[in-house]
Formats: sequence, C-alpha cells, structure tokens
Amino acid sequence: MLASLAARSMSMQARKKGLSAILEKHPDDVVITFAKRTATGKTKKGQFKDVPVDEMMQALFKATLEKTGLDPRKIDDICVGTCHPPSPAYSSRAAALAAGIPHHVPITSLNRLCASGLMAIRYIAQAIQSKEISLGIAVGVENMTLNLRPTPVISEAVDKNPQAHDCTQPMGWTAEMVAQTYRVSRKQQDEYALVSHTRASQALARGIFAEEILPVEVRGTVISVDDTIRPGVTLDGLSALKPVFPDWGEASTTAGNASGIGDGAALCILTTRERAHQEGMEIVGKWVGSAIVGVEPRYMGIGPIAAIPKVLSQFDLSKEDIDIYEINEAFASQFVYCLKELDIPMDKINPNGGAIALTHPLGMNAT
Repeated sequence: MLASLAARSMSMQARKKGLSAILEKHPDDVVITFAKRTATGKTKKGQFKDVPVDEMMQALFKATLEKTGLDPRKIDDICVGTCHPPSPAYSSRAAALAAGIPHHVPITSLNRLCASGLMAIRYIAQAIQSKEISLGIAVGVENMTLNLRPTPVISEAVDKNPQAHDCTQPMGWTAEMVAQTYRVSRKQQDEYALVSHTRASQALARGIFAEEILPVEVRGTVISVDDTIRPGVTLDGLSALKPVFPDWGEASTTAGNASGIGDGAALCILTTRERAHQEGMEIVGKWVGSAIVGVEPRYMGIGPIAAIPKVLSQFDLSKEDIDIYEINEAFASQFVYCLKELDIPMDKINPNGGAIALTHPLGMNAT
C-alpha cells in the first residue's frame, strides 16, 4: 500500500511539470474568478488625491460585491497588500466592515513594496492550496498622494554595513546606480519609455483598460477612467526633459522615463476550480506558482533577471512557453537592463504599456 501511495505521489509530482501539465484542469486548481482594478489617479492632482485607502477599499469592495453577486458571508479570508498607509490592518478591516462584509470574515495586510499586491494573491492562493480556506480575496491598494514613502530609520550600528545603508536609500538613487553600473544610456531609457507611453495610449484608445477597470463610486462621483495616461508623447519631448535626480549617478532619470507616483486599488477573487463550477463562477485564470528572490540593494529593480528563470525552472518551462510577460517599469534603467539580460522579445512584454505610462501605486501595482 505504501509503495502504491508513493508511486501515486510521484505521478502527481510529474504531472505538475511542463507546459502541457500546467494547462491541464483539475478540481483542486486554484483559479481566479474575478480580477478588476479601479482607474488610477495622478498624485496630488488626480481623482483619488483626497481619498484615503480605507475609503478606496470600501468603494472597491462594494462595487465588487454588487458586480459579482458574491455572498460576503462565503469569504474565508482577505489579504491586502499595501506599503505606506498607517495602520493598514486596521484600515483594511474597517473598510471591509463598512462595505458590508460581515465581522466573521478575517482580514490581514502585508508589505513587500512594489510586489505587495502580488504577495496578497500568493497569500490567498497558498491558503487555498493548503486547504485552510476555499475562497478568498486579494487586494492591492495605495494612495501615494496621501501616504508618501516615509524615510527609513535604522540605527548607527546597522547603518555601518554598506548594504544595510544602501537598502534605505531612495528608489531614484537605485535607478541611477543601475544606469551607471550597467551602462544604460539616457537615450535607451527614453526609447523604451516611448514604447510604454505609446502602447498605453493605443490601449486606452482601443478600450482595453475599460475591460479591466471596475467603476467605483466615491463621494457621489463615479470614477472609471485613468487620468494618468499621456497621449501624444514623443521621443523629442522625452529627450527634452530635465533629470529629476541631478546629483546622483548619470542623472538620466526623468519624469518621462520613470513610473509616475499615483493612487489606485485592485482586487482578485480566488477559489478552487471545483467550487467555481459548483457556484457558477466564471474562471478567468489559474494560479500556478511564484518565485521570490533578493538582489543587491543598490540595484533595486533588477529582480526579474533572477526571478523569471527561477519560476520557469520550478515548473519546467522555457521562456518561449510564455506568451505575455509583465515586467515592472519602476524606472526605465532597470527595465532596459532586465530586457537585455532576460533576452525576451519586446513584443511579448507589457503589450499595453507599463508603470512608466500608467503610474505606479505601490501596493496596487502587482495585483
């Protein structure tokens, strides 16, 4: 009997490898049944500039329940990825209750900076895989107008370590260190930034973003269109912009080739394939897995160079097996260097533009 169980276990492990296995459908698959975001807002001048994250989440929760018809009593857990609002677990809990989610539904928050939203999805997906829950919600939210990055404070003893010192430096400094160390020119950065701006403008015109945005009502106003995309960006216009960090590195980062600072929220509902079928939920995607890596702090943003091969290796996939990649465009310097090292065709990456064009609300960004 033990031999039979061992053989069955080995067979199941083998089944999970390779593209064909990933495309198989099984009752215990973790699937996404709903994935929407709010429109994004420009920092200080945009449509969410005065709306704190709890109010943003309340509006998103209410719109989600109305759109899906999901009985909130059936939610087993909620995880919110966010970075800089104070007391995020409290504000998340309050937002859920105010939206009509009953008190027996638990909620937590986490922070992994730009990956916080993705980590919220991972948290819920792994809870479903472990059978602790069978239906959960992952949220990513940030209002960078109201909650800018606080200056990290570390002790003098810790700061003596060079890498510890580097990990508290502003993100703009790390972008300039990448450009300087890996020889990413201002011209290259502007050229790739133009691709992002152009693709986002074209996607906006085709109505692509309307398909992923869930309109939310805030203070009597319905918010449903991004106010962050800048149609008509040209290479000459990008080249004319002044550096925003003139005292660091090559001073090659500008407001046109770096991600915007913005506000927004996004949400995913996850469950098992079996439960989705039982309850008539539409399946829009399948959770397969994730990989987490670290890089030297002064070169923040180059993590995809290590993370993508790692996750592909975990599931016996090749780069060619993947149709679409979404790679963070925090800054053009790190994005360009990632493309060079990964050697993935540009037509497979960020087909509708990325954070350089759309803006970059930290907690929301990866949801």
